[in-house]
Amino acid sequence: MADNIRFTLNDGPVELSGISPMMTLLDWLREQRGLKGTKEGCAEGDCGACTVVLERGDGRREPINACIALLGQIDGQSVRTVEGLVGPDGGPHAVQVAMAEADATQCGFCTPGFVMSAYAFAAGGEKADLDTIHDALAGNLCRCTGYRPIVEAMTKVAGLPVEPVSPPPVRTGSAVFGEAFFAPRSLAELLALREKHPEALLLAGATDLGLLASRSRTPPAAVIHVAHVPELATIAQDKEQITIGAAATYAEAMPILIAAYPALKTYLARLGSRQIRSLGTIGGNIGTASPIGDMPPVLLALEASLKLVSSRGARDLPLEDFFLGYRKTALAPDEVIQSLTMPKLWPGEVFFCDKVSKRRDQDISTVAAGYRLRIKNGRIEDVRIGFGGMAATPKRARHIEAALQKEGFAAAVAAVPKDFKPIDDWRGSAAYRLQVAANLLRRLELRIAEPGRAVEVEAL
Repeated sequence: MADNIRFTLNDGPVELSGISPMMTLLDWLREQRGLKGTKEGCAEGDCGACTVVLERGDGRREPINACIALLGQIDGQSVRTVEGLVGPDGGPHAVQVAMAEADATQCGFCTPGFVMSAYAFAAGGEKADLDTIHDALAGNLCRCTGYRPIVEAMTKVAGLPVEPVSPPPVRTGSAVFGEAFFAPRSLAELLALREKHPEALLLAGATDLGLLASRSRTPPAAVIHVAHVPELATIAQDKEQITIGAAATYAEAMPILIAAYPALKTYLARLGSRQIRSLGTIGGNIGTASPIGDMPPVLLALEASLKLVSSRGARDLPLEDFFLGYRKTALAPDEVIQSLTMPKLWPGEVFFCDKVSKRRDQDISTVAAGYRLRIKNGRIEDVRIGFGGMAATPKRARHIEAALQKEGFAAAVAAVPKDFKPIDDWRGSAAYRLQVAANLLRRLELRIAEPGRAVEVEAL
């Protein structure tokens, strides 16, 4: 017998039966609940018109894209939509007042999404500087007003007191929604389900698989939702390494990653948006095995390894051995990725990363790269370089590494065609990708030779 989906919506309890867990939250809000303030623009998590907020018991407010979030994922959550924003006197919320007073809306279609992103930002206690506001708004697109009045409104609401929320319902055991949406609560349950249903898609944040329901309108027949398995949500570190559970979100992992590898601060800010990073996971980015995924090139450079588990046991696998071909991995039908581990930088090591795409924010990479080098007395003693967008899989640049260590950067640039034979597609021609990779190596040389030199131009 199927379990009911239970969550809190705008401080009120919701319990759903007979509703497909594969329906998107956006469709349910608009079609079943009649909450039309949340809009559909792109149906793929890019425009932000569908932004709603998950409210955590610890005071966190995390914006998400309702258009790619599945109802089965929302079980046990507390959700707020624009209709649920109310001021202390029953009137408009302070965020809505600030938007109105700044004349930060014209046609109004995108405004509810902006309001919800501003609500999440206001409760985060962040500084109201332009970089932080830009990051908070990167997942919301406006085609009417421009952003100046919206930014003005954001500066007014920064640091609003966190309002108490009604707690979501607690589920202590595993659940099954509909006919085949499984939500295990332990690793043992997950592995048993994986063995019994090897055809089921593993679902973490749905920032990729959610497109099957939102854009393609062909949701998967069976899903195993791994987000509630504690062993997959763990984030830990010691003096030598960092371990991140495959179901830990980017938002949860970013503080520890940026502290260990500062170059990731700018890089991760360009990985999707806050809405995407609130649900998306590094494990999911690896598991989809996309040749243009943002994280694998970085993780290859950082010498990451995976812990793969099944009912038969566990095994460790270097990430570079995980990708076998286009969208093909070494994951057995009964296995799941439990975690990934990467060593911290040694003394004398430096780490850099780059992403080249058609636009700065909210875009898939054309070429992405990560570089870890150990330098002593001006000599490169060891180097690991990973590239994405240059082959059918994310790939280490072994010829480039060898040339760089033995002969220097000029030889490394010349070795690019030995490592990669990229394809032509609409994101970039093969020749363009080869030139970009060569130019990124020249940029890397400048970073090392002249640390204070500006190597990237940002629009003002």
